[in-house]
Amino acid sequence: MILSNEEIKKLVQEKSLLENHEDKNIGGAGVDLRVGRYYRIKSPAKLGVTERELPVIEELADDWITVKPSEYILIETMEKVNMPTDIAAWMRHRSTLQRSGVGLLTALIDPGYNGTLTFGLRNFGEHPFKLQRGARVGQIIFSRMSSAGKEYDGRYQGGNVV
Repeated sequence: MILSNEEIKKLVQEKSLLENHEDKNIGGAGVDLRVGRYYRIKSPAKLGVTERELPVIEELADDWITVKPSEYILIETMEKVNMPTDIAAWMRHRSTLQRSGVGLLTALIDPGYNGTLTFGLRNFGEHPFKLQRGARVGQIIFSRMSSAGKEYDGRYQGGNVV
C-alpha cells in the first residue's frame, strides 16, 4: 500500500522518516527530493558473481551543471531517509525531467536503510539539459510492507555514494 501524505507526515514526526526535507515538497502520495551533490564517473566498473569494482567518481562543485546528450551523472539527495523495517520506497523522476528528455535510474530503497540517496540521471534527449543544485528532480514513494523486512546492511548504508 502506498502511503498518503498524512501517513508520511506522521512518520516524519514520529520516526524521522525524512531529514532535511521541506514540508511543501510532501505531495499527495510522495515527497519531492532535491539535488544535493553531483558526481561524474571517471573510471570503469565491474560487477561479477564474487567481485565488485566500483568506479572512481568526481564531485562537481558548480551550482548549475549542463548534462550533455547521452551523458550520465550521479546525484545525491539533500534529504536523508531513515527507513523503518516495515516500509520500502522507490524513486521516480518528476514529469518535468521526462518532458525534457531526461530520466532517473533508481533502485529500491530497502527497509532499515538510513542515509542520503544516490541515483543516476541520464540525458536521453538530443539537447543539453541544465540542472541546478537544490532543484526538485525526483519523487520518493513509500509503501508499507505486509510485515517487517530484513534490514538493509549493504555498503551504501549511511549514504555512501560508492
